[in-house]
Amino acid sequence: MRIVILENAADLGGYASDRILKRLAAGTLRTLGVATGSSPLSLYKELERRWTPALGALNAFALDEYVGLPPGHPESYASVIRREVTDRLRLDPAKVHVPQGNAPDLAAACAEFEAAIAAAGGIDLQILGIGRNGHIGFNEPTSSLASRTRVKTLMSATRVDNSRFFTDEHQVPRHCVTQGLGTILEAREVLLMAQGAAKAEAIARAVEGPVSSMCPASVLQLHPRATLVIDEEAAQQLTLREYYRYVQENPVEGVTGAP
Repeated sequence: MRIVILENAADLGGYASDRILKRLAAGTLRTLGVATGSSPLSLYKELERRWTPALGALNAFALDEYVGLPPGHPESYASVIRREVTDRLRLDPAKVHVPQGNAPDLAAACAEFEAAIAAAGGIDLQILGIGRNGHIGFNEPTSSLASRTRVKTLMSATRVDNSRFFTDEHQVPRHCVTQGLGTILEAREVLLMAQGAAKAEAIARAVEGPVSSMCPASVLQLHPRATLVIDEEAAQQLTLREYYRYVQENPVEGVTGAP
């Protein structure tokens, strides 16, 4: 796991966009996993600014969706992804896939979503955020480390955190469809973005704690190409943060590959 500590959200967006554009130039990025939330917004804005036709040709798969929001609801993740990703990056809407939260058979829809990822050749690079309780996607604490796309019940803390996008907490759905931790681990590369002191405890547990279902993001310790790009505030509870900075500032020349 590589830890990159930067100053602010703009720096995070610049670093992440550099990584994506380099992979596009090398021809190793065809399918991008995209996340909602505030952390990746600086990335999408920077990619919009630096847009190239190769970006517009990408396939994209979203991590999750609420269950039960009316079609076209402005806070459905289908709507958010359309605004923040599809429109900004000029993607073909037919190549942007979001789990179906209103399918009559949710279990079948989850299986179809997994099959669509496989048919696309898998996800080359997955963008992630992290919740204050350590969730990635909507994989709440106690999620199976081998889980696949499925329906989950949201914790009260997650619903409170997400209420800022709604009129109040009571409007936040109680259930979601989310890619599983096992699904996320199959991405060829993972890039998690986090900023702010509110994420510091979750980052510390994910990086320096044990691999545990109680902190779902800790499963990224098992991924061979996982990078966490965080700001100074999100890094403040890392015991070895000075070591991570030293590694960041002193890369091994001529060595590429896994973090």
